[in-house]
Amino acid sequence: MLDQARQLQQLAQSDRVVPDLHIAHTAIVRRRSAAGPNRFRGGTLGVRPVTSRWEVAVPVAVTGSIASDHLMHFPGRFAEQLVAENLAQVSLSFLVDDLVVRRGGAAANIAFALGVLGQRPVLIGAVGDDFADYRSWLERNGVDCSGVHVSEVAHTARFVCTTDEEFNQIASFYAGAMAEARNIELAPVVAATGADLVLISPNDPLAMLRHADECRQRGYRFASDPSQQLARLGGQEVRRVVEGAELLFCNAYEWGLLLRKTGWSEPDVRRVVGTRVTTFGAEGAEVVCRDGSCLHIPAVPARGRVDPTGVGDGFRAGFLAGVQTGLSLERSAQLGSLVAVLVLEVTGTQEWALDHGGARQRFADTYGAEAAADVAALLS
Repeated sequence: MLDQARQLQQLAQSDRVVPDLHIAHTAIVRRRSAAGPNRFRGGTLGVRPVTSRWEVAVPVAVTGSIASDHLMHFPGRFAEQLVAENLAQVSLSFLVDDLVVRRGGAAANIAFALGVLGQRPVLIGAVGDDFADYRSWLERNGVDCSGVHVSEVAHTARFVCTTDEEFNQIASFYAGAMAEARNIELAPVVAATGADLVLISPNDPLAMLRHADECRQRGYRFASDPSQQLARLGGQEVRRVVEGAELLFCNAYEWGLLLRKTGWSEPDVRRVVGTRVTTFGAEGAEVVCRDGSCLHIPAVPARGRVDPTGVGDGFRAGFLAGVQTGLSLERSAQLGSLVAVLVLEVTGTQEWALDHGGARQRFADTYGAEAAADVAALLS
């Protein structure tokens, strides 16, 4: 561990540069073109609009949690139940007025959304023997579940969350079978499916570390999405999950936590990842490239805020679908924002549907007709 810590410290202090997403993706697009007539034939990232979502769908291996979500609503404000002088000894019970049990888990949510967008996601994670119905659902929605490990002893993970009137949340997570994800090797799944990008989303911490290490060792392109697990990971572990990623996803709070835990500055992060994508809820998102250039992406206006659970997963799926099909970073983030708002407007992370005509119109209303034309194939 001491040697590993020294290596990480040296890496953080070095000027090591990872491949820029624009350059790396262009090379991959060209390799796809050489592979055959059904591959994407664009020249540079974002120059050519997608013409068929089926011909360009290159698998993303989505690693992370697979869980059931138990979502409750509290008809009040959590803050009103807290006594400031007694926060050291909190014992509270909230009488909720609604309970909905839904399919969830970060990796499953992202894979589901990628499937809805016509991609061919490969789900990698660990579940219990209670997964059969969930597997069928995912497979019907275009998700390859061949990389899912089934535990012989534990139940599928469970997320229990209560949301108040102001969309504040109190949640607990039972890991269950997810702990066995640390035993999964990526190489056999990548070889069998042809996945050319690995997403490391919230998972058993040791699994996240193993997957990041394997990606670096084998030269796999990967995106890092530590999000909820930042609270559990130590600073050196966060560095290990993030370093070398082509993409880093986080929300505004997680971005601050990541900087505090790692001791990195913003320029430090740009030296060790290709592109950072940070979401700010209704205020939109920003995409920061290694050279410091920054895009601000407005959010698609919501028609009603029903449930924020899984909104970030939706954004990530939309963004990855765009990048994998050759869209620019700007268009990819715009597509992510559209999927995010569709998730926000329903209860449950996999209950949203893609109304093709309506989605294209909302996209055009927010970002313009030219932008909508660029992403039309992904919304048809």
